[in-house]
Amino acid sequence: MVLLKLAFAPEIFCQASEFKNMSNIAWLGAGDPFPNPFVHADPDPNVPGLIAVSDRIYPGQLADAYQLGIFPWYSDNQPILWWSPDPRMVLRPSKFKCHESLKKTIRQFLEEPGQQIVVDGNFGAVVRSCATSKRKNQDGTWITHEIMDAYASLHEQGHAHSIAIQKGAALVGGLYCVAFGGMVFGESMFSRQTNASKLALAALCAWCEQNGVSMIDCQQETSHLSSLGAVPIPRDEFLNNLQESIKQSNIEIPWFFDKEILNHWL
Repeated sequence: MVLLKLAFAPEIFCQASEFKNMSNIAWLGAGDPFPNPFVHADPDPNVPGLIAVSDRIYPGQLADAYQLGIFPWYSDNQPILWWSPDPRMVLRPSKFKCHESLKKTIRQFLEEPGQQIVVDGNFGAVVRSCATSKRKNQDGTWITHEIMDAYASLHEQGHAHSIAIQKGAALVGGLYCVAFGGMVFGESMFSRQTNASKLALAALCAWCEQNGVSMIDCQQETSHLSSLGAVPIPRDEFLNNLQESIKQSNIEIPWFFDKEILNHWL
């Protein structure tokens, strides 16, 4: 099951040399700033949403990107592709659609002492599970070893988080996300048990609503996300909300909650 960003490479099959021939796309080196998405949106109309390219993810680059509303998405055979799409898919936590079938799963989950939510306890395992989970009609993954290392660094800094659904010692589902101030960016989720990833998302939405987080960035539009309450909004609206949200400083780090937070939806 896919969460937010699609878990495979974008349908763009250019090689690195071809990207370098796109004169309007910024090619970033170490220390180069990202183009401002407000000003330099869609520099190449043939590749809408692509705002910059780099040979690798340089130290500090991922944190800078998220705070500008930019995210990486690429395949093993491509350079790092940096995106700021229009429209932008977002999920407002208060609008999360907790369907009756999920409420039934929540009740069963709360009653089973052997099943737990673990926040930030096994970040690497959750990311690896998102990368290796088999998905219908999808081959490969955008979550490369370089991506794993970059998000692990953000996790060490307190800006990337995992929500794991565990049955005993077994990891049966979960998600990981990025957070700056009061803005949360969903990345990917996986499920090895029915509705396990939805439990993680429901827990994240409940925590966000309780902590004044008004928007979760979902990046790409999918029917699955729509069924859970996500909607597309104009890029400028998203970027304006982002600028205000990242100034929010009342969210405590480290994150902590357990499965009881799911009572929020009952």
